[in-house]
Amino acid sequence: MKYLFTIQGEGRGHMTQALVLSEMLRKNGHEIGKVIIGMSHQREVPEYFIRKIGSEVEVIESPSFIFKKDKKKVNWLKTVLYNANPLKTMEYIRSIKKIRKSIQEFQPDVVINFYEMLTGFTHLIYGKNNQLVTIGHQYLFNYLSDKYKENKLKSNFIFLRFHAWMTGLQADKILALSFYPVDDKMGNKKIKVVPPLLRKEVRNGRSTKGTFILGYLLNEGFEKEIRSWHEKNPEVNLKIFWDKKNVPEEVKIDQTLTFYTLNDQKFIQYMTECVGYISTAGFESICESFYLKKPVMVIPVHIEQKINAHDAVSTGKCISANTFDISKLLNFINTYSTHDTSYHNWVSKAEEIYMEQIVTKINHKKESELDLLVKFN
Repeated sequence: MKYLFTIQGEGRGHMTQALVLSEMLRKNGHEIGKVIIGMSHQREVPEYFIRKIGSEVEVIESPSFIFKKDKKKVNWLKTVLYNANPLKTMEYIRSIKKIRKSIQEFQPDVVINFYEMLTGFTHLIYGKNNQLVTIGHQYLFNYLSDKYKENKLKSNFIFLRFHAWMTGLQADKILALSFYPVDDKMGNKKIKVVPPLLRKEVRNGRSTKGTFILGYLLNEGFEKEIRSWHEKNPEVNLKIFWDKKNVPEEVKIDQTLTFYTLNDQKFIQYMTECVGYISTAGFESICESFYLKKPVMVIPVHIEQKINAHDAVSTGKCISANTFDISKLLNFINTYSTHDTSYHNWVSKAEEIYMEQIVTKINHKKESELDLLVKFN
């Protein structure tokens, strides 16, 4: 079967998921013809992704968050105004046309959408001759809404579910990534809870207990907080990856604090070696740290990350904070247990579940539709 990927590229998690799934599909004899990444001009596609994906990559303009001056929190008013202005709207319309053109040229059997909003709109506007599968942790919120009824996140939860609904427009199958199995209480055959998509380098990684804390900052505004904490605690060794532009690959502040630009191999190596991990609550890196049995602290920035954090904390493998006060993580490390194997058991089922959902069941659906067409003709 032929597949085309569309990816929301504002974070790195969706790209990582695409890399892992492309490997699974090719291993099972399938083809990934093209990869379309939606992102703002403020982001860049990492070199390692282009090198590893093994298909043509096209970048399109897509809706994105606008952050406040401190580059830490989302400015919701500016985000809405920025994405809704006529010039941006015209740019998004051009992006939709590019998606449609790629689908027409490649004629995929299945488009797999990693939470890119414009993909659903493309199929809604122009119709579709292919199956559409969407993948994202955010779709799990349909199952977990009861967890937030009494939570302060409730006021923003409706907005997030609406956003997830828009990214899933016209989908034939919705795969909800989860830290753990979830019983299907909804009876909705379109939605399936599935394990995280972890890179083989992580799955094959040999975890050791090192002497440093590893960090990842999607938003460079947290640099000041880390520097401030470091000045008071210079004895703690910190290795921090960031998404900052126009800086050297390695910025060594002193003997115990170094910033690194994104490098997938180095990041995984340090993940296996670190004593604990701290980030802004992106789903994918939390999953990787869980697999390597690393204590985690998250500092969520926006509603999606806050719910990621809430869900991660519920596993007992993670704590959440409002600032990069790494002292809290150090305290958590002292109480962390690595004996639970349920997460590894869940992840080990990934390839079997994904091949069933996006190959076997998609094929069965196509065959059923073809039989029906023949019957009526």
